[in-house]
Amino acid sequence: IRGAKEHFENSRPVDDGAYLKPYKKLLVDVTTSKACLDKALDFANDLFNAFESVGHRVVIAPSDEQLRRATIDEREVRNKQRNPYYHSGPWSPHRPTVVYVGTVAIGLAIVEMSEEVLLRYVRGQYIREADYIPPRPSRHYADHTWTTTRELPSGRLRLVAYSPYHRVSWSVDWQETKKTSLRSSVKSIVKAVEDAAVDLVAKLEEADRKAEIARQEWLAAEEKRRREEDRRRVEQSIRDSREHLGQVIQQWSNVMSVERFLAGVEQRAAELPEIDRAPVLERLKLAREFLGTQDPLDFFLSWKTPNERYRPRYAEPDFDSETDIGTMRGNEAKQECDSSEGSL
Repeated sequence: IRGAKEHFENSRPVDDGAYLKPYKKLLVDVTTSKACLDKALDFANDLFNAFESVGHRVVIAPSDEQLRRATIDEREVRNKQRNPYYHSGPWSPHRPTVVYVGTVAIGLAIVEMSEEVLLRYVRGQYIREADYIPPRPSRHYADHTWTTTRELPSGRLRLVAYSPYHRVSWSVDWQETKKTSLRSSVKSIVKAVEDAAVDLVAKLEEADRKAEIARQEWLAAEEKRRREEDRRRVEQSIRDSREHLGQVIQQWSNVMSVERFLAGVEQRAAELPEIDRAPVLERLKLAREFLGTQDPLDFFLSWKTPNERYRPRYAEPDFDSETDIGTMRGNEAKQECDSSEGSL
């Protein structure tokens, strides 16, 4: 609290009576107008001292604990939910203010509540309807004004205590009325927060338990997905390998068909006169060079086995009987032999 007033008063420009928007973001969690600043800081001082007097530390949340600030609704009458797209809310600090009850942190936010006020637009600015003094009737001057309603700071405070932990959503608040002040309720607030801390511990433990269950379920689902993906890739490698082997055999069969044709050409060229034979043999040489290797071993060595295409991450016994890899490989090896005999 000490030194906070100066930082709050060093605010971005705001309309008269609006919420302050201090440039400094690492401040105690107090949202207020300038008129209510002293009152809000005095209440914060009383409240924090009351917590400290019974052994509970009040601090700006440490950066390494990843405690979050709850979304605070400053309206005194919260009759409908706001659309965050159209309403960004008043100033908020960079990190929450928390009280440690034992090892459990509870967020504390002090906000000056807003109320719906009727305003009148007069000569370029809005003023409260209660402050408006209509001019005397005149033939030479017409008072062109209109009214609207806005949420403006009311001068009454609300204290919000909440869970700063992401995994638990919980909050409770106390607010002033026109007749009662929060400063008279400080002791009861401290006692209520202490009791709430006990319940919050149970909620955190339950949230941790559910989070661990969800984590284990996610790990199991990820393991299942990885196994299914591994199975799919193994099956795909077998299909690709079988298809490739068939292609290799077919390529060699095509080459041998061309070679039989070239052998016939060579036999026919041998019957030609010397002057005609030489050009044919030269052309035959070019054709064989263009055709490439005719060695079946070269074709066979270009084939990739399923394990060369994809090495399984899991042992084969993990596959069920419907997609047993050993059976699949046996069946497909037989198909390859049958197709090879047909091609030959």
